[in-house]
Amino acid sequence: MLVEDFIKYVKISSQSDASKSNTPTSEGQLQLAKLLKSELENLGLSEIKLNDNGILTALLAGDKTKTSLGFVAHLDTIDVGLSPCVNPKILRFEGKDLDLGKAVLEISKHPEIMKYLNEDIIFSDGSSVLGADNKAAIAVIMNLIKTLKNSDINHPDIFLAFVPDEEIGLLGSKQLNLDDFRTTHPYTIDCCEVGELMYETFNAASAKLNIIGVSAHPMNAYKIMLNPTLLANEFINLFDRLQTPENTKDKDGYIWINEMHSNQNEASVCLNIRDHDKAKFEEKKEYIKTCVDFMQNKYKKASFKLEMSDTYYNLKDALNDDNKDSLDKLYKAFELSNIKANTIAMRGGTDGSALSVKGLFTPNFFTGAHNFHSRFEFLPVKSLEKSYEVALNLVKIYSN
Repeated sequence: MLVEDFIKYVKISSQSDASKSNTPTSEGQLQLAKLLKSELENLGLSEIKLNDNGILTALLAGDKTKTSLGFVAHLDTIDVGLSPCVNPKILRFEGKDLDLGKAVLEISKHPEIMKYLNEDIIFSDGSSVLGADNKAAIAVIMNLIKTLKNSDINHPDIFLAFVPDEEIGLLGSKQLNLDDFRTTHPYTIDCCEVGELMYETFNAASAKLNIIGVSAHPMNAYKIMLNPTLLANEFINLFDRLQTPENTKDKDGYIWINEMHSNQNEASVCLNIRDHDKAKFEEKKEYIKTCVDFMQNKYKKASFKLEMSDTYYNLKDALNDDNKDSLDKLYKAFELSNIKANTIAMRGGTDGSALSVKGLFTPNFFTGAHNFHSRFEFLPVKSLEKSYEVALNLVKIYSN
């Protein structure tokens, strides 16, 4: 049922839409939440709530003398300009390039697939992402609940939260009402291959610079025109090309200039700011402000208006002596599953990054998938099963 459920969920188109302001930003997310709500009702869970923002919460009631735990997964998939419709397929990888239908996965460009020789792997048809981010987690959680309902495991209370719009700023988890998610030991299941365990994420902020130049007809533009496109380009060139996503790794932070629009009158430049270190994170934001001030002082007849806001914070900053045992239990679940933990600092964020601000330290573990946000995203079946095994062993540890 694990694979069947995953395929069922990815067939529901649920891309988040950054152009929308209301949560959820797409109808498909609500459609998926309604399906999960129905399934949870059929399984007999309690305290099931689906609010107007598309946040679904529920409780699998258990032994209240034990420490409760919770699982969080997001409903949306990323919009990277590919088709919103996912047509999943299971292919046997036998060491040759794979024709997905609308694209060919070439081993020379994706050598990571060689780890899964002679295994069944789930792909899209190459016209879309697969959506293992994060529907693999949803399938794991739902199958975990099915198992527990039919077992004699004396588990504690298990709280569930399925949240929208993680991909565009963790919007759903930021709005999650903790009265509906009453645990101090939550976990996310998100990202990456078997063995990956994360409890450290980026601090993240976004910025947008709006530039209004001085337009003039070319016949009398001399010493008058201030071309906003060139002003934007000059601003962009104030940043170090070696401190960008493609030139940094591990715990290196970056400033990513990821969008620019311009015409004869105005221009806008969008930036993402990332760093694991809070002090360096603040330094990057201050440098952007300094660059804006420099441009404004140099071109006084133009207008430079900066908008900047924090998106999420490093999950590790919420770790303390009172919640460290949740991380210890996760490592133990890896051991019981015969998986060597590969602890990494995530170069991104999870819903746990938003929950950390609410005081909830939320470790994360793998779904088993590769190449998130790509038409070549894939999920080995055995890896998905390993993710489920870790989740089940985690519950058993809390149960004991």
